[in-house]
Amino acid sequence: MEHLRELKEFALLHARGQGMAPAHAARVVARIANDTPGDARSWAAVWTAEARTAARRGDDLAACRAYALARFPYPADDPRRAAQRLCVDTFDTWRRGTGQGRARSRPQDIERLELPLPGGASCHAWAAGLDRDRPLLVVMGGIVSVKEQWAPLLPLLRRLGFAAVVTELPGVGENTLTYAPDSWRMLPAFLDHLRARARVADTSLLALSFSGHLALRAAGKDTRIRRVLTVGAPVTAFFRDTAWRARVPDVTLDTLRLLTGAADREQLYALLPEFALTDADLAAVRIPVRYVVSSRDEIIPPGERARLRQAPGDIRFKVFDDVHGSPSHLGATRRWLFGSLLRDRFLPSAGPLRRGRPDHAPEPREADRPAVAQPVRARRPGERSAP
Repeated sequence: MEHLRELKEFALLHARGQGMAPAHAARVVARIANDTPGDARSWAAVWTAEARTAARRGDDLAACRAYALARFPYPADDPRRAAQRLCVDTFDTWRRGTGQGRARSRPQDIERLELPLPGGASCHAWAAGLDRDRPLLVVMGGIVSVKEQWAPLLPLLRRLGFAAVVTELPGVGENTLTYAPDSWRMLPAFLDHLRARARVADTSLLALSFSGHLALRAAGKDTRIRRVLTVGAPVTAFFRDTAWRARVPDVTLDTLRLLTGAADREQLYALLPEFALTDADLAAVRIPVRYVVSSRDEIIPPGERARLRQAPGDIRFKVFDDVHGSPSHLGATRRWLFGSLLRDRFLPSAGPLRRGRPDHAPEPREADRPAVAQPVRARRPGERSAP
């Protein structure tokens, strides 16, 4: 039951992140009695039934969100694997505008890409506004979120002037690359493949959670990456601090074990230190980095913020009193990230790159103040953050 309780807590956070009404998500979760594949009241069965109900009324985007939760946190059994496929197919129906019912969507100017990756792997992506005269913006989620959760943003990103592509972390969704310490190489390969369809020499990465770590490492290797925006990205301590690891949710560790191909926790723990960013890795990150910090993050150690400040680029932080991913501050997070992206992209500051605010500074910048965009309820005993 501990496993099911964690799933329910995390699902409510991820449902909110997708724009699902909290009360509605809570009603769906209340109907789930177990996580036994094939049982009518199991995790995947209840969320899949919810998705089918939404699809019948023509709300394909709502159906896609429910399928994303049915495959949560990763497709390790047949019902979840089916939900993963249906999540992709339903988003495809939404972007084409070919659904049924009164709520059917209009066609969206979104295309589907298949991109080769190192070692014979591949990934798929959704894209909008591809044009070699437009700067490239790549959006990636974390270890449990599929590209279909973020792809509805593509029409907005196109209107903002970007050639925008939404894809997935290695091992997630339709990305067949194994998540490994050298997985950052997928990003240069990605840019190589898109060089005829976007201005890849001016690439921004909006990379959330663990994909933020991937983006930071790639940014030190590939000068085409001009800025990184992230939320709750691990840097070093998450991968090396064994004491912190003991408090990380099982769902996070189990998902990492699956994505890395580790046989068990022991093998995963032996592999994790190889992911840590070294002093040399951080010294190479000389670009603007915008990082959202959650002050009650149960996954990312608090020391990662100080560690990232060692990078020589223009490092800025936004702090929210929230759990991992700051789901209770979704609107404020998006406003800060997109506002930062547009300012850095179109109004670059003159002069040398500036470092993040040192700890001894007497007056913090607004970006370093704890955000108070909306009230946050008190933490319940045992409450955890999203993986």
